[in-house]
Amino acid sequence: MTDSVPEGRVTEAEEAAAVEPDYDPAAPAPLNVPRTPTGNAEVDAQLDRLADADHLATDGHLEMYEDVHRGLRDALTALDARPPGPPAPAPPYGNRAPAPSYHQSRS
Repeated sequence: MTDSVPEGRVTEAEEAAAVEPDYDPAAPAPLNVPRTPTGNAEVDAQLDRLADADHLATDGHLEMYEDVHRGLRDALTALDARPPGPPAPAPPYGNRAPAPSYHQSRS
């Protein structure tokens, strides 16, 4: 007598495993934290990357958070930079302050 299963048949253990997936409470799980768009494409792209944490083990979070923080800092710093524009017009000739004289004696 053999204990083998005829080809094409599934054992009860295989069937149960297919129906009930293994639950691992230590496995990464999505936090499902809603992210509201800011309207700035660069900032929104960095915030969307936070969803990557849902698929990482805890020890991978720090590196990802630091990278997103660096990207957000760069994007926000760029918003504070003034765009280069044309130079301000010079005041009329009569309103210009006199140039400093380097030959005047100091008092």
